[in-house]
Amino acid sequence: MDIDQLAEKIIEGGTRNAAVSGAGMSVESGVAPFRGKGGLWEKMDPMKVAHIDAFREDPVPYWEMRGPFIKSLETIDPNPGHAALARLQREGRLGTIITQNIDGLHEAAGSTDVIEFHGSVRTLRCMDCSRKIPSRSACLDDRPPRCACGGVLRPDVVFFGEAIPPEALVRSQQIASDCPVMLVVGTSAVVQPAASIPVIARRAGALVVEINPERTPLTDQVVDVFLEGWSGEVLPALAEAVRRASC
Repeated sequence: MDIDQLAEKIIEGGTRNAAVSGAGMSVESGVAPFRGKGGLWEKMDPMKVAHIDAFREDPVPYWEMRGPFIKSLETIDPNPGHAALARLQREGRLGTIITQNIDGLHEAAGSTDVIEFHGSVRTLRCMDCSRKIPSRSACLDDRPPRCACGGVLRPDVVFFGEAIPPEALVRSQQIASDCPVMLVVGTSAVVQPAASIPVIARRAGALVVEINPERTPLTDQVVDVFLEGWSGEVLPALAEAVRRASC
């Protein structure tokens, strides 16, 4: 299937189409991945820093690791791949984006219906009073930053040892079961339960399209169309093909 035929399928699916995005999309904006070559977990044991029990015992190591990154998000911009997905949403060719990323770059690009499977570091939550505040409103140079009530602030993300929010998991599964086309973008497809979402879509009859610079465990077993390349190049070309086919 070439890109023009794929564009026709996307037009037919409309807002029932869905996308799943992973760390590869954010890498193109300069965000370092957690896993894989050069990933954060090559440098440290996540169970000693990013497990919820370790955080409760001593939040300082986590904030020393992630505080600078969260602060840097104010200067990190979405890339053309994020913009292309937002464009497809605006034009009624894509419904929900299910993302494993915690950086909020989809929303920064203008996307509206985004399920943040693992939460977002752009919001902090108090461990004592549960109040939520934008991360930019906190003093991230403090180790750890604290709420007005004095409680320790944590990013509103899923730590190791915590479950995916049930509403995010259930809605993602429902969307996967009903989408005609699923775009799988920049994910290594090794982290569960997120990696199961394209599988659910394929079993329900969806056309599964993978956009990645390299093959993954999904490529030969689940994927119908593999578009090799970075999302910042492939997705704008796909969005433009959809525009042309719509004229």
